[in-house]
Amino acid sequence: MLKIVPRRELVAARPNVSANPERRETVLHIIEEVKREGDAALLRMTQQFDKVVLPQLAVREEEIEEAYRAIAPDVLETIRDAIRNIRGYHERQLRQSWMTTSESGTILGQLVLPIERVGLYVPGGTAAYPTSVMMNAIPALVAGVKEIAMTTPPRKDGRLNAAVLVAAAELGIREVYKVGGAQAIAALAYGTETIRKVDKITGPGNAFVAIAKREVFGQAAIDMIAGPSEVVVLADETANPAYIAADLLAQAEHDPLASVTLVTTSAELAEGVQRLAAEQMEALERRDIAAKAVENFGAICLAGDLDEAIDIVNELATEHLEIQIRDPFAHLGKIKHAGAIFIGDDSPVAIGDYFVGTNHVLPTGRTARFSSGLSVDDFVKKTSVVRYSRQDMLANGRKISALARFEGLQAHARSVELRLET
Repeated sequence: MLKIVPRRELVAARPNVSANPERRETVLHIIEEVKREGDAALLRMTQQFDKVVLPQLAVREEEIEEAYRAIAPDVLETIRDAIRNIRGYHERQLRQSWMTTSESGTILGQLVLPIERVGLYVPGGTAAYPTSVMMNAIPALVAGVKEIAMTTPPRKDGRLNAAVLVAAAELGIREVYKVGGAQAIAALAYGTETIRKVDKITGPGNAFVAIAKREVFGQAAIDMIAGPSEVVVLADETANPAYIAADLLAQAEHDPLASVTLVTTSAELAEGVQRLAAEQMEALERRDIAAKAVENFGAICLAGDLDEAIDIVNELATEHLEIQIRDPFAHLGKIKHAGAIFIGDDSPVAIGDYFVGTNHVLPTGRTARFSSGLSVDDFVKKTSVVRYSRQDMLANGRKISALARFEGLQAHARSVELRLET
């Protein structure tokens, strides 16, 4: 059952799944084997960890054609609708290169250039996550990334989920590899005979994937180290307790380490959510997982008033924040830290996870205090452009030289002074 806890107990230490020293040693060993043996290591580890013997790593075109034949028409239609929504939202994030010229003739600007090659990790095996394909690939495509390589672990029969393959194909991704875990991250970062190395790796995964992403950072860029999923619901007496209970359980079914929290000004609402969450839990197929999450990281916090409740929400800096209060837009400006905000009775987190267009790759573990969800900005580089005019060099050269000498960099100063002398 959801526990009512005081504010001081809410921001408790969450387990850091990527800080386990034994797992890190395992991951470091995997990375070294992939660097040393390439494809042979990937095939051997796929047999060892996934219990699958593969003739090759790359997905064949015939497998993509089979996936289209296997997928239900309504699922295909929904994937296409979701792609349109997600693309439309992310196209609004696209930045443009710019140049400006001063009256003295100096030109300053910024080139916004796409990353050339990106690696996308999609969890797989017993589960299927076509939304992970869309959420990671679409902002990259909108940014102008030309090459996307996708890795995902195979099922026991050596195939990939049809919806995952179709989602990739609908986005024009044909470079797909049957490999998962830390070994896939190592392959993307360092390259093998079959998989060419990439410039950036994005996508969620288990603890070993998270550790591998941390370890290869610098060889390749990464999006973030994502932890267990989390949601906070901010609610008052006007909220629907059945909706809130359902939304909390929706996050709880992700993972036994998922965090679900209700912050409310209403004791009556809190009691209703407690009771309804317990009732709804019984009908869940994944109730064992949800029950562990609720037991370990489920909480209800009663606030004295709405301002205190908002202070608590900001302190939690959650991945997902639902706001179910009277006149929510009057208080939206007070929210300082959240990965994504869902407002109103008909805006559960699930619409953002699957369909509405916003990205579901979001900061966890209170990192929303200083970071953002995945976006087009994650797939571009910004390069400064400078063309300094002779007029400005003569006007400001001595100032620049003086700063260089102040910092003890004589050669820097001379590189400017020579231009003033000629």
